[in-house]
Amino acid sequence: MRQMNVSMKDFERLDLRVAKLVAVERLPGMKKIMRAKVDLGDRIVDAIVGGAEYYQPEDLNGKLVAVVANMEPRTVAGVKSECMLLAADDRGKPIWLILPEGVPAGTKIR
Repeated sequence: MRQMNVSMKDFERLDLRVAKLVAVERLPGMKKIMRAKVDLGDRIVDAIVGGAEYYQPEDLNGKLVAVVANMEPRTVAGVKSECMLLAADDRGKPIWLILPEGVPAGTKIR
């Protein structure tokens, strides 16, 4: 697969931030996704989080993660997801980009 280059102008359009997962919960009837309340520093939004077959909500509650904060909202399983958590993909298992304690929610990632 040929990799597409991204211009610096396009990259600068992404609002990459540190966010805090303030509440993570399972969704009834869903085996692969969970709902998270995500503190973006200036507001709290909902996000759909994949990997529910690998993680429990308590594995993620309170964690600082990397997110794309300006994703176009998308409704999944009745939840309006307004940001995207970033993760490495290890053969389908998300490995969340978890940051060290002490970095404030809302801090820009460059």
